[in-house]
Amino acid sequence: MRRAATLGIVAAGLVGFGLLRLPVERSLEAAQRDAYLRPGAPVIGLRDQLGQLSYAAALSGFRSLVAAFLWIEAHTAWEQTAWGKMAGLFRTVTSLQPRSLAYWDLSSWHMAWNAAIAARQNPKEPSEFLRRRAEREYQQLGKELLEQGIANNPDRYILHERMGILLRDKFDDHAGAAEAFGKAAEMKEAPPYVKRLAAYELAAVEGREQEAYQKLKEIYDLGEDERKPRVLTLLHELEGKLGVPADQRLVPAPPE
Repeated sequence: MRRAATLGIVAAGLVGFGLLRLPVERSLEAAQRDAYLRPGAPVIGLRDQLGQLSYAAALSGFRSLVAAFLWIEAHTAWEQTAWGKMAGLFRTVTSLQPRSLAYWDLSSWHMAWNAAIAARQNPKEPSEFLRRRAEREYQQLGKELLEQGIANNPDRYILHERMGILLRDKFDDHAGAAEAFGKAAEMKEAPPYVKRLAAYELAAVEGREQEAYQKLKEIYDLGEDERKPRVLTLLHELEGKLGVPADQRLVPAPPE
């Protein structure tokens, strides 16, 4: 009884504090939201995920603090291999802090890599079919987390790049990976290697050899610093596939 009363007082205090801050925060929040600096109100259903006290704290402007505590709890769930609990916590944390790239990135990685590998190697499940299905479900969850992260952060390259890596390494989707890397490369802050990754993946897509060749040629034309061994190797292979005349090839065939 005493504990419940204490929690009620704390919750009331947090809400009261939030109400005092509300007039000033509303004008600030509108400007911040327009600049993608802050999310809107907590999503419907978040109360059930957080519990009354944490939900009150989130409403009172302590979202980042609540998210940080829940992230620690998710890390504990990871150490305990409690993958289902961890997935639920990740959804809550990212709902609280949708503009935090690290939360989306690490949540997706834990699901698509750690949880998926653990599911595939689960010694308690004798059926290989069920192990593989569980692995794929965790990989799909990792993909969905990145999709949601990109929807909340369309102007940042890193989640597009992570999507490209995920599609390449876990889904064997070279066309999708090329598109994701290509979107990442369009961002001003993207490092040069992302453009190369887009071309590498496109070169692996059957029927798009000419497009891949043009992109690799553009990279080649940027100068010596961009003429990496793989760029040269793929250019040589594509020039052979496309039948580029010997005198027009960028990369001549090595001597026999």
